[in-house]
Amino acid sequence: MKIEDFITCLEEEYEDITPGTLKPQSIFREVFEWNSINALILIALVKTQYDVTINAEDIAASKTVEDLFRIITSRVK
Repeated sequence: MKIEDFITCLEEEYEDITPGTLKPQSIFREVFEWNSINALILIALVKTQYDVTINAEDIAASKTVEDLFRIITSRVK
């Protein structure tokens, strides 16, 4: 799994994100309106695409897209 693929997946899932906007160092909460619905969408996306479970604490502990990616890759089977 590559971070570029993860970023593409995020940009496709969230309509508020212009393709090409996200970078590994992007602070994802600042790129678009962050709320509980978007958190649930992210949790479902990660489960569907990568078969990895993340939770609200994982998201809260992450600041950047790369932080999220590291959590996900650390749990890939």
